[in-house]
Amino acid sequence: MAYGVKHLAMLNIKPLGDRVLIEPLSEEDKSKQTKGGIFIPDTADKEKPQEGKVLAVGEGKRLENGTLVPITVKAGDKVLFSKYGPSEFKVDDKEYLIAKEEDILGIIQ
Repeated sequence: MAYGVKHLAMLNIKPLGDRVLIEPLSEEDKSKQTKGGIFIPDTADKEKPQEGKVLAVGEGKRLENGTLVPITVKAGDKVLFSKYGPSEFKVDDKEYLIAKEEDILGIIQ
């Protein structure tokens, strides 16, 4: 479910705990061919975006014993994330995601 936010100033968001703020990559940012030479079919465009840029991260996950485990990804990382894990919201018709770190599958190098 996407939530509408009227003011761009609302994007000044600091995720809590082990959550990450992600901007999904637009179709122009995605390559139609991978570095390994694999072509991405047009039907893949109809799926939810699974790649994005990390905009902000929380402090990390707090374990039961009180230990803070910092988040592995950092702002600016290009990541691959689980299709259905993140929560969606919009700012000025642009989509953003808040995901738990466990929903991030990897960092794209």
